Amino acid sequence: MFEKILIANRGEIALRIQRACREMGIRTVAVHSTADAEAKYVKLADESVCIGPAPSALSYLNIPAVISAAEVTDAEAVHPGYGFLSENADFAERVEQSGFVFIGPRPDTIRLMGDKVSAKEAMRKTGVPCVPGSEGALGEDPAENLRIARSIGYPVIIKAAAGGGGRGMRIVHTESTLLGAISLTRSEANAAFGSSQVYMEKFLEHPRHIEIQVMADTHGNAVFLGERDCSMQRRHQKVIEEAPAPGLPVKLRDKIGERCAAACRKIGYRGAGTFEFLYENNEFYFIEMNTRVQVEHPVSEMITGIDIVHEQIRVAAGERLGYSQKQIQFRGHAIECRINAEDPYTFMPSPGRITQYHTPGGPGIRVDSHVYQNYLVPPNYDSMVGKLISYGNTREQAIARMRTALSEMVIEGIRTNIPLHQELMNDPNFIFGGTGIHYLEEKLKR
Repeated sequence: MFEKILIANRGEIALRIQRACREMGIRTVAVHSTADAEAKYVKLADESVCIGPAPSALSYLNIPAVISAAEVTDAEAVHPGYGFLSENADFAERVEQSGFVFIGPRPDTIRLMGDKVSAKEAMRKTGVPCVPGSEGALGEDPAENLRIARSIGYPVIIKAAAGGGGRGMRIVHTESTLLGAISLTRSEANAAFGSSQVYMEKFLEHPRHIEIQVMADTHGNAVFLGERDCSMQRRHQKVIEEAPAPGLPVKLRDKIGERCAAACRKIGYRGAGTFEFLYENNEFYFIEMNTRVQVEHPVSEMITGIDIVHEQIRVAAGERLGYSQKQIQFRGHAIECRINAEDPYTFMPSPGRITQYHTPGGPGIRVDSHVYQNYLVPPNYDSMVGKLISYGNTREQAIARMRTALSEMVIEGIRTNIPLHQELMNDPNFIFGGTGIHYLEEKLKR
């Protein structure tokens, strides 16, 4: 087992990883920008290194600075968290070339699954169902692209092969607008991701977003840790996540979960990962794989009792998974609300100093947050200031506990989206379960 791990991230996930390390008796190194010098996880770390000024391009995305911090502190491994460099294959490669262990998949696996075209090709070969679409990236022949769209059937969606986070997508409803949409998406993809490769898929009208959590070791073992429903989204950004997915037949969940675990074994996957699917009419369609820990990993931890961050560290150290698929039990229901520093209805970011801060408690309540009273929320990064998680024996109990927790949570001095979460916990369609990915945006428009 490692003696010292460098955490190449910030915010709540940096604190989450740090807590796991402390439980395991592992010393931690926190890297931080000048804007995060007073952060809780920086103060609690065994060592800390300032790696640059506030802009993430000059600090958290600065690969030489992160590697140097690992070198000067004699860290043995690097945990990338989520976001920033977590799915950057070049970073993973540099970490390993510099003599450290990257707590995540191998660089070639990150490359394979990071490109959505090669990821879909790999998944088709392993038997994971994909959305009907172009076999690979679109070429330059307009007639051929029109033919592909006709064979798929409108509406279609054009996606950047190297895209992510809801960017680099364009929906096309008619043939007359297809070629212009392809050209525009190519230009945007090249500017945003450095690659103009795009592909085409069938645009599903009313799907749900369901994902499968997997864990694999370096000894050929892979399991799935259940599913999560992440359909409550705005601009492709998740707002609420829950596990298990309401109304999803257990046999169907087990079938797709087994396929995902089998795919991990076939591609030699290592560590934690998430297969993301669109789900419509009892059919799963693979859209991408996230080769890292997810923001919403706590809901899977709550229903399985398995600490995903602990497992990431153990697997990276070469240990075998300590359980088989048959030993994993799914119990109860968990819901996560992302608490953001933003106006609850205009979604304008609201950085600033937190003047009052009180977290809820009680049975089944978990708060993952790095903030505290008098903490200054910087304007330079993602607006999420914490995650509120509720667990119950039933979904109804989890919702009731979340309502109570939201009513107790106090964050003053900045605006947050707590009022939106309170409204959604009383929304009849959410309470019924199974809303699609467009539901929240349509509700906000109304």
